[in-house]
Amino acid sequence: MKTAVWLYFFLFVAFFDLHAQFPMLTPFAVSLGAAPSFIGLVMGIYSLTHLPGNLLAGYGVDRFGSRLFIAASMTGAGVLLLLQARVTDPWQLLYIRAVSGFVLAFLSPACMALLARLARNHFHQGKLMAGNGLVHTIASVVSPAAGAWLAATIGFHASFTILGWILLVTGITSLGFIREPAKLPMNSSGQTDSHHPSTHGSWQEPAKQTPGEAGGAEPFPWVVFSLPVALSCAQGILSFELPLHARTASEVMTVGILFSVISLGALATLGLLFLNRYLPYSRTICGLGVLACGYYALAAGWPLPFMLVLFVLGMAKGVLFPAMTSFLLQLSGATRYGRTFSYLSIALSIGSFLGPVAAGMVRDRFSPFFLSFLALMTALLFLYPRRIYHKGWQGRTAAPPA
Repeated sequence: MKTAVWLYFFLFVAFFDLHAQFPMLTPFAVSLGAAPSFIGLVMGIYSLTHLPGNLLAGYGVDRFGSRLFIAASMTGAGVLLLLQARVTDPWQLLYIRAVSGFVLAFLSPACMALLARLARNHFHQGKLMAGNGLVHTIASVVSPAAGAWLAATIGFHASFTILGWILLVTGITSLGFIREPAKLPMNSSGQTDSHHPSTHGSWQEPAKQTPGEAGGAEPFPWVVFSLPVALSCAQGILSFELPLHARTASEVMTVGILFSVISLGALATLGLLFLNRYLPYSRTICGLGVLACGYYALAAGWPLPFMLVLFVLGMAKGVLFPAMTSFLLQLSGATRYGRTFSYLSIALSIGSFLGPVAAGMVRDRFSPFFLSFLALMTALLFLYPRRIYHKGWQGRTAAPPA
């Protein structure tokens, strides 16, 4: 449990640093003379270079553990932020963001695989994933406003320098506090040996079917990865659109507050830990439906307060993200968490690349939020009910060892 607490702390610092850049990047690119289509490319290239990093991270985390990847990813990101503070040309910003995408691609699979290995059962795993989402959301509540305040007070270059040093020091410090959990003994069939004395208090359920393995009557439903693609595409469009009109210091501050409103909505539902007892598939469908309605409201210009719609979008994300990770873990095997989260990160990277690029291309013709709605509804149609989505779920705490 001590490892989980330290991991949450370092994740908070990392997420704070990364989300503090959201309200700054678009105005910073505009100040360098970048056009809207080029800004979409700058935001998208970060996600595109995630792909090779995610692929390497999955196998590397399963083989070597998470600790070194977490430290190296945060340290490298801090160095790149220090370099980003010195750019004077939009192309330089594009190059640095491209390298940053590759370096940070290792962080999410490593952190989430480590949390998954610490779990004792489905319910505990859901709580740990909800805790990850809670830390992420708390950081994203305060960091956009803090980043906007820094940019308005001391300028973009000094802000990137401060954030870079924080991330660099955090990455180096994490080596002394994060520890890998003991690996569970496996029997000849590749399942956790529940009779081994060292597994008391650990997750003692049989390993589930893994991506790419038949293992049972039904193959792994790869269509579930349409969900993170659609989700990150919609999020990328929102992150592209909100800061685009910020020119003055007061407008940058307003953008930071809008991002914080979204995070407050997510915080409102992430705190409802009893939701983790319900089937992840059901939570996923409900959250996806509400999120699609919210983006349609933005695209159609419904007469609703703008901040209220953003708050509802945040609430839907607070339900959807923990449900999505629990859903994938339910379908995956206990020995391949690294690869499962690697595939998840790849899907998120693809959507994060497509969203801003597509928004930059169509925003002169119609609202990019229609694209968000279309992507989410397509994922909702792909996730029609299947028997495998209910298989192996236990939404209760495990019995204590004899």
